[in-house]
Amino acid sequence: MSLLTIESMTKTDIEEMMHLAVEFRQVLDRDIPKVPTLVGKTVALLFYEASTRTRLSFERAAKALSADTLTFTPGGSSVAKGESLKDTALTLKAMGPDLMVVRHGATGAPWRVADWTGLPVVNAGDGAHQHPTQALLDAFTLHDHVGDLAGLRTAIIGDIRHSRVARSTTQALLTLGAEVTLVAPTTLLPVDLSDWGVKTADGIDEILNDVDLLYLLRIQQERGGGAVFPSIAEYVGRFGLTRERAERLADGAHVMHPGPMNRGVEIDPDVADGPRSLVTDQVTNGIAIRMAVLYSLLEGRSS
Repeated sequence: MSLLTIESMTKTDIEEMMHLAVEFRQVLDRDIPKVPTLVGKTVALLFYEASTRTRLSFERAAKALSADTLTFTPGGSSVAKGESLKDTALTLKAMGPDLMVVRHGATGAPWRVADWTGLPVVNAGDGAHQHPTQALLDAFTLHDHVGDLAGLRTAIIGDIRHSRVARSTTQALLTLGAEVTLVAPTTLLPVDLSDWGVKTADGIDEILNDVDLLYLLRIQQERGGGAVFPSIAEYVGRFGLTRERAERLADGAHVMHPGPMNRGVEIDPDVADGPRSLVTDQVTNGIAIRMAVLYSLLEGRSS
């Protein structure tokens, strides 16, 4: 069994994963934050794209469960000599891992790795397509602070078109009963939103008084996001969460961001570090959620 997309998870599936993450978060709070649950197992991390939070939290999660890790990044590898993704995946398989975590710039790459290797695969981000564990940790973090997400008014703001986080987290929020509004320049929205089940807005000021959560996204320059609006100043003027805008939010409204943050663009530094921000909670909860994912995929192979 693999975790390749949040679309494969029902409301019950997500809730069970969050319940399991609560138990693993208690492990992380111990003096010795480790359990022997996956001792003897090996998790291979194939990261073809840069990552801080996702890669390190998967590594931390695996080690907290007493699994060993193999970490692959393209720099200094045989990719520089022309080695294909398939050959790299099969090479790592030959080293004996029990599960692979894959991040790649090509949509569908984790599916191919699962097919080639026959191993459980966790999608840690494929192009602008899916990032299911980010969606799970976002839902988990939000549930911590507000409880049941049914009817929660949420807005995702920024570069929606190029964001795998926007796709996955939107699906998770909708599955749990929240309402989602996407806020972005039309050039940064997907061409077809007919099957998303969301509302849209043309600027952040339209939704400030009607949301319980603002979820900010960076402009993905590496995927062309910065080339479709006139200037950073204009973007901040219509879509940036400034201190003044944050002060207009309702009591109890929260702010989230998957990172990395471009402070002063999509979010003001004082807001990012302020009392409404759940950004560091997202990072901490990411370890617990990824422990839950690794355990769920590997515990059935522990004979």
